[in-house]
Amino acid sequence: MKLTAPTSALPSRRALVLTATALAFSGLGARAAQAADGADIIDQVRGYGPLKRDPLGVLDLPEGFSYRVLSSAGETMDDGFITPDHFDGMGCLPLPDGRLALMRNHELDPDETRLGPSGGRPELETRLADLPAFDRRPDGRVLPGGVTALVVDPATGRRERQFLALTGTAVNCAGGATPWGSWLTCEETMVSAPKTGASHGWIFEVPASATGPVAPVPLVAMGRFRHEAAAVDPGSGTVYLTEDRDDGLLYRFLPRSPGRLVEGGRLQALAFEAGGTDSRNWRRADMAVGEIRTVRWIDLDEVESPKDDLRQRGHAAGGVLFARGEGVHLAARPDGGCDVFFTCTSGGERRLGQIFRLTSQPGAGADRLDLFVESRDTRVLDYADNITVAPWGGLVVCEDRISLSPNHLKVVTPEGRICALARLRIRTELAGACFSPDGRFLFVNAYSPGRTFAIEGPWKAFSETLATA
Repeated sequence: MKLTAPTSALPSRRALVLTATALAFSGLGARAAQAADGADIIDQVRGYGPLKRDPLGVLDLPEGFSYRVLSSAGETMDDGFITPDHFDGMGCLPLPDGRLALMRNHELDPDETRLGPSGGRPELETRLADLPAFDRRPDGRVLPGGVTALVVDPATGRRERQFLALTGTAVNCAGGATPWGSWLTCEETMVSAPKTGASHGWIFEVPASATGPVAPVPLVAMGRFRHEAAAVDPGSGTVYLTEDRDDGLLYRFLPRSPGRLVEGGRLQALAFEAGGTDSRNWRRADMAVGEIRTVRWIDLDEVESPKDDLRQRGHAAGGVLFARGEGVHLAARPDGGCDVFFTCTSGGERRLGQIFRLTSQPGAGADRLDLFVESRDTRVLDYADNITVAPWGGLVVCEDRISLSPNHLKVVTPEGRICALARLRIRTELAGACFSPDGRFLFVNAYSPGRTFAIEGPWKAFSETLATA
């Protein structure tokens, strides 16, 4: 089934990047087990070379790379509202005029109104009350979670304007860009009345072409749970969804009308074809690195889940448990299938993180799941979170651990080797990594105090040659 919505919004360069990555990772298998062998793996790839200390104490990068701060929490936006804090998931989408839209989530609880677009100011709260908002607190104030949009010049990577694009939601964590030019923003919460006026745990769709706050419509058929991220198959319109819970599931949504998610569809959970319902490797070796499992999909009912038991009912029916499913990114293949890469933040024997690949093979047999990275050392990978495809055909992973060691952007090569791309010197997580369609800029967020960076440099200089220490 092909998309009925227009797909021209997905630029040809981006499609080439995705295809190249799928091809590069197609040979991944037993060699990927190296990533689990120990901390020395981080020194086995030259990558872009050692990280240089940033004299400003913000973001360390390799020689030849630079960054620019596009946006900071607390700034006054072009619409007069305050730039909300807690920068999280983000997507980069092309606009009809050639500019880029960065659609950025703000993971704010209902009580964090002072960190939201009003900044706690009564005059801005009054303005918010007149906008289309999904929900309000019992005291009448609009919920502070939502999405802001940054319009960026693709030639310079500079911000031209920023504004509020969705408001009145809660704990907007990650999400995903669609091939038809919109951003799916996901609520990672199950909060409901009396703390709020409505139930939460939904996905909302925001057009990249929005010029102000859109009317929020929860995509109820896509399920109510602690949503994390989403990735859309441009061929079938299927949406893959992660759940940020230690006993979460991996979901897929089959839309009734591909490209028109508001019209509903079927929600399913991943299960193994034969044996086992756990991938976490916590108490035993549930799944070995490099192992490939054939999977099936289970239909779910009562997806509105008023009792917050969707994952439990899905698991009872055979759904596989994943440890805090977070970032997900899809690479379309020339054969019509796709590879879906997703992270599990606390998965693995040492609970330091896993990366899985789901291989979809429409018309060519059952889907397959393989585990190709499981960290055994914080220096290798520490809490893998948001994930994106890199221009050279690897993966870029955000770390999400507030600990004694700083968080990094890590590169995962098609062979499963891992090296560092950037080191954040601010004590917060990295999130929302995404490339511009031409691969020139890598955009990424520091969570709090929120900052959005544009990174550029000699991307083609990446080397997998073993270091000669």
